[in-house]
Amino acid sequence: MNPYSATVLTPKPPKCLRGFEHINRYWDQSRHAHVAKILPGEFYVTQHDELIATTLGSCVAACIWDKNTQVGGMNHFMLPLTAQQCHEVTWGNVAGDATRYGNYAMEHLINSILAHGGSRKNLQAKVFGGGKILQQMSNVGKSNAQFVVKYLETENIPIVSQDLMDIYPRKVLFLPCKGKAWMKKLRSLHNETINNRDIIYQKHITDQPVEGGIELF
Repeated sequence: MNPYSATVLTPKPPKCLRGFEHINRYWDQSRHAHVAKILPGEFYVTQHDELIATTLGSCVAACIWDKNTQVGGMNHFMLPLTAQQCHEVTWGNVAGDATRYGNYAMEHLINSILAHGGSRKNLQAKVFGGGKILQQMSNVGKSNAQFVVKYLETENIPIVSQDLMDIYPRKVLFLPCKGKAWMKKLRSLHNETINNRDIIYQKHITDQPVEGGIELF
């Protein structure tokens, strides 16, 4: 056997929580950590020392964790509004689809954290995204950003840091067990690619039926 041809073994990932088996996870050699990569419409919750990553255009990601039990997760959502609805929506008279889909994404994340040992009184949040990455696109990102801030305020979950709106797509990494997040504005990424993905996702969730209301713990 050639002593100089040793194979570098990738550490085995921690067992994911039930219901998250479909989420793609990989080993990040540079960070020496396992990473769960979530796409639009997905969320991931973990009790382990692993990262969660996503890339945002006009979508928003909420990173929520229990500062004591160290369980937490991140979602990635877009409100399914047409350009005209995005222009008209205000928090005094929110369009039905806005609260319906926004609540759906946030409640799933929060409920899962609580179901795996989190306590509502200990929850904290960091929020990112909502960029207007193309000048000709509607400003759905602003509506997303306003929604997540208002939602967390209503639920008495403090936002300890945020990076919302602006004109850039973002890459976000979140380590729930320590409540740490890293965010990079992607100035060199082809913004139209992310915008097209957002449009496809928006159409998909607009066409899909939504389950009944979810009761919070």
